[in-house]
Amino acid sequence: MNVPETFFTIEEELRLFLLSCAAGAVFGVYYDIFRALRLTVPHHSFFVFLEDLLFLLTYGVFLSCFAAAEARGVLRGYYILGGLIGFVLYYFTIGKFVVGFIKKLIKCVKKMLNIIYKPIRKIIYKFVRNNVNAVKSNKNPTPHLQNND
Repeated sequence: MNVPETFFTIEEELRLFLLSCAAGAVFGVYYDIFRALRLTVPHHSFFVFLEDLLFLLTYGVFLSCFAAAEARGVLRGYYILGGLIGFVLYYFTIGKFVVGFIKKLIKCVKKMLNIIYKPIRKIIYKFVRNNVNAVKSNKNPTPHLQNND
């Protein structure tokens, strides 16, 4: 009877730990997508909760797949610890620069859109104001709907 190995060597455990650290950093990038969405379109805390729940569920599925594919189906605590370390290192180092860049990018885009839309808003405002004034000054704004029997 051939029994598969049920233990890992120190080298294998170190490799799995470092892979989980790298995966944590990748999940930091994934979380930055949610952060960018929150900066771009502010929304209610309930939806922030749903986004965080989706993030955690995704991480849970990843952990299961990671254990199945890389660790012979064995889930160890140091995978979670490594993922957390990778995430925290990314979040407080590169992630700060990424979010700062996203904030500046959003500010520039808003300025550009404001430059584009400001003249259009003025034209629409004048058009609406003139039509409202015309309707107010005309006692019967729809003469074609009168009943001429």
